[in-house]
Amino acid sequence: MFENLIEVLKNDPRKIVYTEGNDPRILESAARLKKDGFLTPILVGKPEEVKAVAAEKGFDIEGLEIIDPATYEKMDEMVDMMVELRKGKLTADEAREMLQSGNYFGTMLVKMGEADALLGGATYSTADTVRPALQLVKTKPGAHLVSSSFVMVRPGKEEGKEEILIMGDCAINIDYQDSVDKEGNVTVTAAQKLAEVAIESAKTAKIFGVDPKVAILSFSTKGSGKGGTVQLSHDATIEAQKMDPELAVDGELQFDAAVSPVVAATKCKGSKVAGQANTFIFPNIEAGNIGYKIAQRLGGFAAYGPILQGLNAPINDLSRGCNADEVYKMALITAALS
Repeated sequence: MFENLIEVLKNDPRKIVYTEGNDPRILESAARLKKDGFLTPILVGKPEEVKAVAAEKGFDIEGLEIIDPATYEKMDEMVDMMVELRKGKLTADEAREMLQSGNYFGTMLVKMGEADALLGGATYSTADTVRPALQLVKTKPGAHLVSSSFVMVRPGKEEGKEEILIMGDCAINIDYQDSVDKEGNVTVTAAQKLAEVAIESAKTAKIFGVDPKVAILSFSTKGSGKGGTVQLSHDATIEAQKMDPELAVDGELQFDAAVSPVVAATKCKGSKVAGQANTFIFPNIEAGNIGYKIAQRLGGFAAYGPILQGLNAPINDLSRGCNADEVYKMALITAALS
């Protein structure tokens, strides 16, 4: 998978902002990217601090761009744009103060076209990475929410082959509720939101060379159970089929029906997805977070993500427990989304 991503980036070199430029894990990844030469990192931080950490750890970052928000030459332009984007919700002085933080500053570098993508979260929380993205980069036209997916990878049965699965949403949306206007009219249903997660996760799957077969999961298969999120998963399947009639998507499905041809033949014969699903959509974050971690810890899958979906630009969040190799690989993933 990563060899394919590297080939994409070699053919179309890009720039990625690291919002925490003085973190040793970030610097090790940046040094590796510099050596590779197909993805250019931009480090946010005070140059003297960043260079001191790199020298102490023995990382070669000579020649990489390091930008200090306190001395950025285009700060006035950035402040004006941020005030305009927030449409009167903050003053120029408030914007300037917020832009001293790497998460807001890095997001604005992407918005201004100074970088193609952003990777943060080595020290910031997920909320601190997502909030500036929602406020400044915003969602794609037609998108009603930001979601996420994990790319799950393990060696395949054939030598040189990998098994790649997509799981969403395991990190962003706690659950799905109808959106209503001031008069109490439903503007976007919970099922439409979950369907949107399914559509976006299928797009993510394609980026990583997976032909998506999407299972919208439940503890019920085709009406075998009642209550809980069964109706949500059922209705979301119908909505996803409306949104993308060409997409192979089915639900509601129990996990065994989604992956086992034997179970699928019994519970949902004739399904184009059941028994061969590779993209799994969970009805809430509890199921999703538990599910991907079971696959990671007991199934031997490496988990890459969360990969944010629905934004106007590639912005991704790291786990605060990440290591340098995970930072490097998430940088490749993030840049390839642009």
